[in-house]
Amino acid sequence: MLRKILTGLMLVGLAIGVVSCAKKAPTKLTIATDSTFPPMEMVDTNKNIVGLDVDLMNAAAKAGGFTVEFKSTAWDGIFAGLDNGKYDAVMSSVTITDERKKTIDFSVPYFNAGQILVVKTEANGVTTLDDLKGKTVGAQIGTTGAFEIDKVKVADKITEKTYDEIGLAVADLVNGRIDGVVVDTPTAANYVLQSDTYKGKLKIVGKPFTEEYYGVAVKKGNTKVLDIINAGLKKVLDAGDNKAIEDKWLK
Repeated sequence: MLRKILTGLMLVGLAIGVVSCAKKAPTKLTIATDSTFPPMEMVDTNKNIVGLDVDLMNAAAKAGGFTVEFKSTAWDGIFAGLDNGKYDAVMSSVTITDERKKTIDFSVPYFNAGQILVVKTEANGVTTLDDLKGKTVGAQIGTTGAFEIDKVKVADKITEKTYDEIGLAVADLVNGRIDGVVVDTPTAANYVLQSDTYKGKLKIVGKPFTEEYYGVAVKKGNTKVLDIINAGLKKVLDAGDNKAIEDKWLK
């Protein structure tokens, strides 16, 4: 009888141990991303999803004690998939807006993708739009970049040239037809750093002069996932470890 009791206690102990171990296993989150927006998220030659967003989330996972798996997902329908529970979160250069906040929740802001100035490599003494007085600056029509040029072009006598597509503005800059281009930071980095056509010919100067922050999107009301992501992200941001990641992909 005593042996049966002891055996029973041992089995209970083992069961508790198994449950305890299960509780200690790190949470695994599936993160959807539209991997077509370099240098934030893209597929490399080995078909791995890489980019600034990927490195930052991996750093957050390490700091927060959870694991992540990225799932390449087309932008069209990415938020519907989030709502339907196909993945836990979306990290895909998602700008935090009041309109989006109505239907999804966001993590702490992790990156300012605001408008920034691109000039030719040999341009010296240029860090802001004010430094291009008497010059011509390009932007895609109807974008935040064009609006920013509008704000200063009269007072500082800057000539604005708009384009249907930002690549046309970049080409004109390289060919000397204009003196600068205003565009969002990730797009600027893509042309300046990732393009074989323009690498070494252009540079990003100054700092973003608008605030257009990215955040990780989670299903509305999913505080469990949001808290996990925020805990890791805050540790990375507070420690300043995001700076090295940004330098890797943007400079």
